[in-house]
Amino acid sequence: MNGPFSIANWRAWFNAAPLFMRGYGQTLLISLWGLVFALIIGILAGVALTGRNRPLKLFLRGYMSFFQNTPLMIQVFILYNVLPKLGVRMGVVTVGVVGLALYTGAYAADIVASAIRAVPWGQTEAAESQGLSRVQTLVFVILPQAVKVGLPSMTNQAVNLVKNSSIMAVIAGGELMYVADSWSGSNLIYGPTFVMTAVLYLTICLPISLFARWLEKRSVRNV
Repeated sequence: MNGPFSIANWRAWFNAAPLFMRGYGQTLLISLWGLVFALIIGILAGVALTGRNRPLKLFLRGYMSFFQNTPLMIQVFILYNVLPKLGVRMGVVTVGVVGLALYTGAYAADIVASAIRAVPWGQTEAAESQGLSRVQTLVFVILPQAVKVGLPSMTNQAVNLVKNSSIMAVIAGGELMYVADSWSGSNLIYGPTFVMTAVLYLTICLPISLFARWLEKRSVRNV
């Protein structure tokens, strides 16, 4: 068998597996930190969007409109190629984390704001009637209920973030997709390379997707 899935090609890929596992680890690193900062952005921006500060809300709407309606690739190129011309230099991993965090955070903010608005207003009135401040009401009453509403959608965004980390290949980010692209191009072995790359992404994204489905079913049962 001399086709793209020949035994020789598979053998060559498995010999190079440690290289791919390093890229896999880099993908996990970038995705994990990107998700952490995306959640921070999403929570802070989502809470602010339900507040009364109009200038801040306008600013956040502008931020969300830009990052939701422009390609992630362009955003990464701006971080990697344009900002250094302005004196702002970041390493490749930092560019990946910041790019994914800003992009995913724009969607996370919408999810958080919608989840907060989904909590009945009576909950706020009841908490404030018991003497809780606005901040205490938000932290102890509103957000715990909003988490149940927004968590399934947020886990779906986590899956998208992992898949979007492949964009780092365009700036030699060292993550899984970059390793797959550069190694397959150097060795002209494409079949096993991209099949196994897909499998490696699957091992990250599928558990998160299954968790999201379980959360959605659980939330429906609890309605």
